[in-house]
Amino acid sequence: MASFVHMISSFVNPLQTDWNTWFITALCALITGLSKSGLKGFAMINIPILAILYGGMSSVGILLPFLIFGDAFALIYYRRNAQWSHIKRLFPWTMVGLVIAMLIGKYINDQQFRTSIAVSILVCLAIIVYRDISGQKTALTNNKWFTHSLGFSGGFATMIGNAAGPIFNLYLMSMRLPKNVFIGTGAYFYLILNTIKLPIHFFYWQSISTSTLQLNFVMLPILLAGAFAGKKIVQYIPEKAYRIFVIGVIALSAIVLLLK
Repeated sequence: MASFVHMISSFVNPLQTDWNTWFITALCALITGLSKSGLKGFAMINIPILAILYGGMSSVGILLPFLIFGDAFALIYYRRNAQWSHIKRLFPWTMVGLVIAMLIGKYINDQQFRTSIAVSILVCLAIIVYRDISGQKTALTNNKWFTHSLGFSGGFATMIGNAAGPIFNLYLMSMRLPKNVFIGTGAYFYLILNTIKLPIHFFYWQSISTSTLQLNFVMLPILLAGAFAGKKIVQYIPEKAYRIFVIGVIALSAIVLLLK
């Protein structure tokens, strides 16, 4: 009997962490599902939580497959709402940032990076809020500096710490996209980037192992439960309230990055 219990425990908890860590990780999986299916930006709180539990590099490897699962689920419902023109405009600069981050990621000072990203997010967010209040209608994405800088910093952030969510959400939100277009476009964009990152983390950074992948698949039902719940919740949120919610979550995420 004891050997059977040990076998089950080894399967469910392949990293052999304490059960408090396991349950908190399961909560992060649930939050990822909620975020990817509509409550955009909510999963940013997972970044500091997992970093505390597993350390910086390892936490990135644990979170990445969760994000891919969530992106794939979101596309089931929102793929027809995606607008590829927004993805094509941002993607080249994103890849530049991603490649640079891949090359220097093992040597960068994590705290300095997170502080600079957080400050950039708050500055851009302040610009968008000001434009909303003042009633300006011209899209910020008409400015090349805005698109290029967000693309580059987003690619860099997504490679270093899966922290690009607020940056890309900021880009999409600046165009005042309808709720479903916002979710569908973001889901395609994130899935492409996260899939590109997967072999880099597995073979080059070695932050993903067969054991961490096993943990991801064990917690997949929990993530899917969050995704189903998130899809139901977002249906009842009006467009204006949804925009306010996303702004609030992005601001909170930036503050968390500053304080981490």
